[in-house]
Amino acid sequence: MPTALRRQQRYDHRLRELVRRTGELHLATGRGVPRSTARGWIDAASSAVVSLNGADRTEAELRQQILTLQRRVAKLAALLRLALVVRPRRGRTLTGERFRDGADKAQLLRAVESARTAIPLRGILRFLHVSPSRFYAWRRRQRACALNDQRSCPRTSPHRLTHGEVHVIEDMVTSPAYRHVPTRTLAVLAQRLGTVSASPSTWYRLVRTYGWRRPRLRVHPAKPKVGLRTTRPNEVWHIDTTVIRLLNGSRVYLHAVIDNFSRRILAWHVADVFAPANSVSVLLAASQGATPSERAPLVLADAGVENVNAQIDALLATGVLRRLLAMTELKFSNSMIEAWWRSLKHHWLFLHALDIVATVRRLVAFYVDEHNRVLPHAAFHGQTPDEMYFGTGQGIPAELATRAEAARRARLQANRSVNCDACPALTAAV
Repeated sequence: MPTALRRQQRYDHRLRELVRRTGELHLATGRGVPRSTARGWIDAASSAVVSLNGADRTEAELRQQILTLQRRVAKLAALLRLALVVRPRRGRTLTGERFRDGADKAQLLRAVESARTAIPLRGILRFLHVSPSRFYAWRRRQRACALNDQRSCPRTSPHRLTHGEVHVIEDMVTSPAYRHVPTRTLAVLAQRLGTVSASPSTWYRLVRTYGWRRPRLRVHPAKPKVGLRTTRPNEVWHIDTTVIRLLNGSRVYLHAVIDNFSRRILAWHVADVFAPANSVSVLLAASQGATPSERAPLVLADAGVENVNAQIDALLATGVLRRLLAMTELKFSNSMIEAWWRSLKHHWLFLHALDIVATVRRLVAFYVDEHNRVLPHAAFHGQTPDEMYFGTGQGIPAELATRAEAARRARLQANRSVNCDACPALTAAV
C-alpha cells in the first residue's frame, strides 16, 4: 500500500529564536513542540528571517500601498523608455540640439505618448529638455511633412537655402581642390561659377553649424628637439639685444651675454640708445671676467646690425673671440638667450612700473644676481648657474637626494605615529 505523505509541521520563527537564545526546551515542549525538534533548533545555526513589518495594517491600507508602488514603477519604466530613445540617437540630452531626422522625431513622439499614461506631459518635456512649443510643432507637422536634415519646414522660411544648395556648399568647403581658397573668396567664386549664390556670412554660419573642416593639414619641417649643448664653460656664448618699452612710450635696449654650458649671465648692459658700441662693451666685459680657457669662446649671434658691424669685426680680429651666425652659418638658433629674455620680462620686469632707464637697470641687476647665484636651474639637478660655471656644486645633486630620502622617512614615521580611535589595532600592529 502507498505510504501516506505526512504534512510537515511549521512553527513560528519567533518561538524558534526564543528557544535558541535561552536554551530552555520547556518553552517549546509546553506548546506541543517535540523535544527532538526543539533540540534541533538549539543545535542549528541561526538563519536570517525577513518578517512583514506591516502585518498589523488593514487590507485597504495594503492595497493603497500596492497602488502607490505600481504607479512609481510605471513612472520609472516610462522614464527609462524615454532615456533609451534619446541616448542612442544623440548620446546626450536635447539641450541645444535638434533631431534632424524625421524618423527620430516620430520615434520620440511615440515614446512621449506612451509615457503620458504615467507621467504628465510637462514632466516628460522637462526630462527631455524640450519646450512645449517645440513638441507641439513636431506633432502638428508629423503628418503634414516628414523632414530629414532640416531645422523646420521650408514653408515657414521660403528664402532659406535648399537641401541641394547646402550639399553643394559642403562639397566645396571640404573639397581638396579648393583648400587654398579662403572661405569668403570661395563664396564669391561659387557665385561666379553659378553653383550657389549665398553670402560669405551664410557660408561661415553653415561651417560653424555643421562642423565642416577645411582640408588644410599643414606640413611643417621637423624641428630639432635638442639644441646646441657644450661640455665646459666658455666654449659657446650667446649674445642678443632685446627692446623694453617704458611707460612713456620710449625704448630701452638691453644687451646680454649668456654661457651655453652654465646658463650664467656673463655681462649685460642697459642703454637708452641703440648703438653697435654697446655690443662691443658687453663682449669685452664678458671676456675680461671669464675664466681662462684653451680656446677663445665662440659667440653665437643673430645677423642683426648690432652683431655684424665694423666694430665687432675689429674685436674679433684680435683673436679674443670667435663668431658664428645662428641659422646662417649653422642650423641652430639663438634660442637660449631668447628664452632668458622671456623669463626676465614675464617673471620680473613686467611686474613693475617701468618708468625710467634707472628703474630698468636696477631691476635687471637684481634679477641677474638672482639668476646666477640663487635660483637653481632645472637642467642642473639643483645647481645654480654660478656653481656650474665655477665648478663648485658637484655635491649638490647627491645632497638633495639624501635630503629627499630623509624627508620621506621622517614623513613615513610621522604619519605612522598618528593614533586615533578608529584604528587602534592597526597602530599596534605597525
